[in-house]
Amino acid sequence: MQIEQESRYARSLIEASLDPLVTINTEGKITDMNNATANITGLTREDLTGTDFFDYFTEPQKAREVYQEVFAKGSVADSPLTLRHVAGKLTDVLFNGSVYKNESGDILGVVIVARDVTEQKRIEKEIIEARVLAEQATGIAEEAKNKAEKATRIAEDAVKAKQQFLSNMSHEIRTPMNAIIGFTKVLLKTDLSSKQHEYLTAIKLSGDALIVLINDILDLAKVDAGKMTFEKTPFKMAMSIAAMIHLFEAKIYEKNLGLVREYDTRIPSVLVGDPVRLHQIILNLISNAVKFTTQGKITVSVKLLSEDNEKVNIEFAVADTGIGIPAQKLSRIFENFQQATSGTSRLYGGTGLGLAIVKQLVEPQGGVIQVTSKVDVGSTFSFTLSFQKTNKEAETDFGFAEIDGAVKNIRVLVVEDIALNQLLMKTLLDDFGFERDIATNGRIAIEKLEKDSYDIILMDLQMPEMNGFEATEHIRTIMKSTIPIIALTADVTTVDLAKCKAVGMNDYIAKPVDERVLYSKIVSLVKKVSTKIVEPEIISEQISDREPCIDLAYLNQRTKSNPELMKEMISLYLMQTPPLVNAMKQSFLDKDWEGLYNAVHKMIPSFSIMGISVDFENMAKKLQDYASSQQKSADVPELVKELEYICLQACNELEEEVNRIKFVTT
Repeated sequence: MQIEQESRYARSLIEASLDPLVTINTEGKITDMNNATANITGLTREDLTGTDFFDYFTEPQKAREVYQEVFAKGSVADSPLTLRHVAGKLTDVLFNGSVYKNESGDILGVVIVARDVTEQKRIEKEIIEARVLAEQATGIAEEAKNKAEKATRIAEDAVKAKQQFLSNMSHEIRTPMNAIIGFTKVLLKTDLSSKQHEYLTAIKLSGDALIVLINDILDLAKVDAGKMTFEKTPFKMAMSIAAMIHLFEAKIYEKNLGLVREYDTRIPSVLVGDPVRLHQIILNLISNAVKFTTQGKITVSVKLLSEDNEKVNIEFAVADTGIGIPAQKLSRIFENFQQATSGTSRLYGGTGLGLAIVKQLVEPQGGVIQVTSKVDVGSTFSFTLSFQKTNKEAETDFGFAEIDGAVKNIRVLVVEDIALNQLLMKTLLDDFGFERDIATNGRIAIEKLEKDSYDIILMDLQMPEMNGFEATEHIRTIMKSTIPIIALTADVTTVDLAKCKAVGMNDYIAKPVDERVLYSKIVSLVKKVSTKIVEPEIISEQISDREPCIDLAYLNQRTKSNPELMKEMISLYLMQTPPLVNAMKQSFLDKDWEGLYNAVHKMIPSFSIMGISVDFENMAKKLQDYASSQQKSADVPELVKELEYICLQACNELEEEVNRIKFVTT
């Protein structure tokens, strides 16, 4: 009875297996099996018993070899085979077998378990096919990416070529125009006959018109290259608008036109924005109004639309009673090189760029520009802009300050290679009552600085032997001098202005030089230096006490220890970091969160390149997050201070590394 129960229990266990289970004798004949075996072959127990085990596989010989291996080794595991159903269905299995013996230890046969892996193989096949398709798709995407990158490079090269051409053109035209307009202004101050005054005035007006044309073309290039930038400076709105109108008063009255000014006195006295770009917009619109109006009046209005605790929205409008614009032309009036009619340029002059540039100056600042017009009745151009409120004093450096004869004893080093421009700068500086010295290139300027002291440098950019960028970099990084440097540039493209800031120049003046702008900038920068409170040596002393902060292992690896490449990359870091640190500090003081975010964002990638600890990178990211969310935190001042210290320490260590590389390679 017990034996019968044990037999039934063993059978129930065998039948519980979902995988085929077979016993085979030493001749390879099937002696027993479970129901799963019958199901997978489509045969009954009776049909299977006593038949050759190997006949039910797609590869009988391979099955026989596996069976013999069981006898030879005592067992075998996971040998892949395929079982065949009588109806033709195939089942992939993993063959597992071991011998079984009697009580005397004699081998009676083999027990086989064939685990069904059909679904697994199907999934594996799909995964392989999916991987192949993914690799093909990746290949296609990579090819498309390469094509896109190639197209981008071609486009970028085209933009660079265009920028270079415009830069060269600007420099070549502005350099002689600087002397022509400059000396014309000087001569107009002398005793002249009425005819001489008339002729010189005509020369100056022609020169001014040519400069306007150059500015239009260069501004268009900046827009096309996506390089138009906007400053955030405290300024007096009323004073700015009055100054713009004043420039056109003589021409308006000369044409016997009326001039109406409407200024909303509710507008705060000082606002934060870009006064230069605002001037450019207003100048273009008033210039158009004067050009296309022969009778009637011109109205310039500035109205407060709304305000809150942080900003104001202001509407500016310039209305005229001129020739008007046909309705069908209104939709295209802001496009490049578009004018109301084909005869407009012939009759009134102009490039057709002014309004296109106005639109590109208004809309990126979040503003909207509109026009209403009726032929022979007049036109009204209006635009809205937002400005931040501030409690700060306005910057007075708009180029309108009167020259104060009492301001003397300022020593100016002029670095300029063209003799005519040297003479012009001597003349202007003598009129200011300033002492001046001349250097014909950057190398001579450095020699003079080593022997003598100056209050400020006027630095031309394009010079032989050593240009203005190279000279400024040497003055800032090698000589460690903080003397104010103003760039004198005939090329006012955004690329050069960004480079001026990057190497440590304090400001720039575009040629032809406006003498009042020149005077204001010189006096302003010299005063800033003389009233400076925090001495940079304090920071240097604190930095010198710290452990080394750079690890150039990564840079060595990336440059393959090429000393020239190492030196170039370190020099780039030294050139870009101090201006970014200054921008970070100033933005924090001004609560300019966007400026703070941008400065820190540009600093972060260089941390890992120069091997600066990831702790400081995380610190910078934390400060960046604060700036992004404008979250007030007690940590922010300390983060700014700590990042300033670590960046300046890195600069000190990297300067030593550059000197070491130079010594090793010479």
